[in-house]
Amino acid sequence: MPFEPGKIRNVAVVGHRGTGKTSLVEALLYQAGATNRLGTVESGSTVSDWDDDEQRRQMSLSASICNVEWQGRKINLIDTPGDAGFQGDAIAALRVVEGAVFAVSAVMGVEVQTSRHWQRADEAGLSRVVVVNMLDRERADFFRALEALRSQLSDKCVAVHIPIGAEHELTGIVDLLHMQAYMDPQGQKEGGPVEIPAEVQAEVDQYREKLLDAVVETDEALMERYLEGQELSPEEVAKALKEAVTRGEVFPVACAVASKNLGTTALLDLLVEGVPSPAKKGAPISVDGDGTAAFVFKTIADPFAGRINVFRVLNGTLKGDSAIVNARAHSKERVGQLMQLQGKEHAQVPELGAGDIGAVAKLKETQTGDVLLDAERQIEAPEIGFPEPVMSFAVTPKSKGDEEKMAAGLRRLSEEDPTIQLRRDPQTGEQLLTGLSQMHVEVAVDRLKSRFNVEVELHQPRVPYLETIRKESRAQGRYKKQTGGRGQFGDCVIVLEPLDGHQGYEFVDKIVGGVIPQSFRPAVDKGIQEAMVHGELAGAPVQGLRVLLVDGSYHTVDSSEMAFKIAGSMAFKSAYEKADPVLLEPIMELEVTTPDEAVGAVNGDLNSRRGRLQGMEPRGGMTTIKAEVPMAEILTYSQALTSMTGGRGDYHMHFLRYEEVPVHIAQKVIDEAKKEKEEAKV
Repeated sequence: MPFEPGKIRNVAVVGHRGTGKTSLVEALLYQAGATNRLGTVESGSTVSDWDDDEQRRQMSLSASICNVEWQGRKINLIDTPGDAGFQGDAIAALRVVEGAVFAVSAVMGVEVQTSRHWQRADEAGLSRVVVVNMLDRERADFFRALEALRSQLSDKCVAVHIPIGAEHELTGIVDLLHMQAYMDPQGQKEGGPVEIPAEVQAEVDQYREKLLDAVVETDEALMERYLEGQELSPEEVAKALKEAVTRGEVFPVACAVASKNLGTTALLDLLVEGVPSPAKKGAPISVDGDGTAAFVFKTIADPFAGRINVFRVLNGTLKGDSAIVNARAHSKERVGQLMQLQGKEHAQVPELGAGDIGAVAKLKETQTGDVLLDAERQIEAPEIGFPEPVMSFAVTPKSKGDEEKMAAGLRRLSEEDPTIQLRRDPQTGEQLLTGLSQMHVEVAVDRLKSRFNVEVELHQPRVPYLETIRKESRAQGRYKKQTGGRGQFGDCVIVLEPLDGHQGYEFVDKIVGGVIPQSFRPAVDKGIQEAMVHGELAGAPVQGLRVLLVDGSYHTVDSSEMAFKIAGSMAFKSAYEKADPVLLEPIMELEVTTPDEAVGAVNGDLNSRRGRLQGMEPRGGMTTIKAEVPMAEILTYSQALTSMTGGRGDYHMHFLRYEEVPVHIAQKVIDEAKKEKEEAKV
C-alpha cells in the first residue's frame, strides 16, 4: 500500500556549500535505521554523494533523493548541492516539497546561497527548519549564528534546541520543545533522551520562554492560558508549533553535529512534528482537472539504465505497468517499473500515492519540467525557474570525427541538468558549452569523458563582434571577364546608408528604366549579403545599413546572375571602405551579489573592465550591484569575483545591446583579426 498523503513529509535539504547537508542526511538515514553505518564525505561512503565526481571533489554536484521512516511517517529527503554552479537541482527540489531544512555552519553563519534559497522558499510559501551544524568546530557559536539568522533571514527564527557546551567541549544538546537532552553519541546510534544537566538549566529556562512566547503568540487560546500562568503540555506546544511552522509564522532553529550523529533524533522529531504533510499543505504545483498527475523535477542520465525521471505525484496514484500521457509532448508513455530511490539504490514499488516522490526509467520523451497525466487534457505547464547559464567556453573534441558523439553526450547531460547548454554561435561558428560557473562546465566535461567516453578541450570563446557604417557612401562594382567564347559582364552602382540603432539590413531597388534587367537585380542583393558575412575591418558580420541600387549596365549576351552577384560584392566592398566602418561589441547587463565588505573592490574592478554602474541595493549583509559591461571584459569574470569575495559573491548576466568599440580597443581587435587571417594563409 502506498503511504497516505497525511503520513508523508517532503523535505529539501538546502544551504551554502560546505555546511554539512550531505552529512546531515547521512545521520538522519543512520539514526532512523535506513542504513547500518554512518558514512562520511571524506571517505566517499555517504548514501547521497554516490557519483565518482562527487567523491573525488568531496562535494554534492547534483540532488540525491533518500527516504526514512520515523514515527510511522515517511520522510522524503532531497539532498541538494550548495555550490552556486549546481543550484539548478536545489531550485527544482524547492518546487516539489512542503518543507526545507536549511543547513547553516555554526562558524560561518548566514552565507550567500542560504539567503538566496531562503528567498526562494519564501516565494514558494515553504515551511522552514534551520539546523545550525558543525557546533563542535573551532569558533563555532550557536547563539551568534542564531542572531545572524534573526537579523539576516527572519526575526521569526527561534531556537527549539540549544547546545550543552561549545566547540570541542560540546557534550550534547537540549530539546526545548520536549524538555529533554541528548548526549554526544560520537558517531554511534544516538541514545534515548536524558535529563537536562543542571549547569545549563538557567539558559534552558530562558530559551524555553522565548520559544513559548513565539509559539503562543500564534494561538490565541493558548496565549490566554499562558498569560494566566497555566502549565502548557509538550503536546499542546508541539501542535501549536506545527501550525505556526505550516503557516510560516515560526522558523524553528535546531542544533546538530551531523558528522557525530548528535541532534539527529530531535531533528527527526521536528520534521515529523513541524513540517506539514502533503495532505495538510496541498500539492505545491496545481494541475487542472481530476485524475493522476505527476511532475518530473529531475532527470538522471544513467549510461546503463538510460534516462531515469524523478517525479513528485501531485494527485491520484501512479501505478507501475500503466499508460500515461506527457502533457507537453501530447504523447503516450509506457510506465514500467516504479522505483523509490535511496541514493543510487533503486527499490521497486508497485505504486506511489499523492504527495510521494519516486522515479521511473526508460520513458521515451519525458524530460525535466514535464507533467505526466493519466489522460490527455489541456493544462498550464509549470515553470521550475532555472537560472540562465552565464559562463561559456568554446568546446572541441580531442579526436577528429567525435563531433557527433560530443553533441549527443552533452545533449544527454543537459537533459539531466538543464542549466548546461550546448549551442553553436552562428557568427563565430564555435560550439559553445555554457553553464553557471567554470566548475559547472568542467564537471560536465569530466562526465562526458567518464560516462560517454568523449574527451574534449575547452577554450575561451570568441566575442561575437559586429561591424557597421557611420556615413553614406557610393561605389561602382564592374565585373568583366573576357576569355575564349562567352564572357562575363555585370555592372552596378550602389549607395550605402547607415540605419538607426546599427541594426538590420535593407535592399532598395532604385533602378529607373532597364539599365539592369529585373531578373539580375536580386543577384546584386545576394552578392552584397554574402560580402556582409565577413566585414573588411575584423572579419565580423556587417549590419545596420541600407543599400540603394541606383545604376548599372548590362550586356545582352555576357551578363549573368553570377556576374551581377560578383559585381554587387565588389561594389559593396568598395563602398564599405568609404562609409566610415566601425566595430560593434555586445554589452551585457550584469548583476553581481557581493558581501558588503567587498563592494569597493568589486566596483573598482568593474570600472577597470569598462563597466558602467547602474545602481546598488544593499540587503542583509549583501549588496546587489547592477552594471553594463562589454562582453569582452567579463569572459573570465567568475574567477576574479571568487577571489575578490572569498567565494561568497555570484553573478548573472544577459545580453543587452551592441555598442561601438572605443577606437584604441577596436584597433587591437582589428590587428588581432588580421594576424589570424595571415596565419591561416600560411
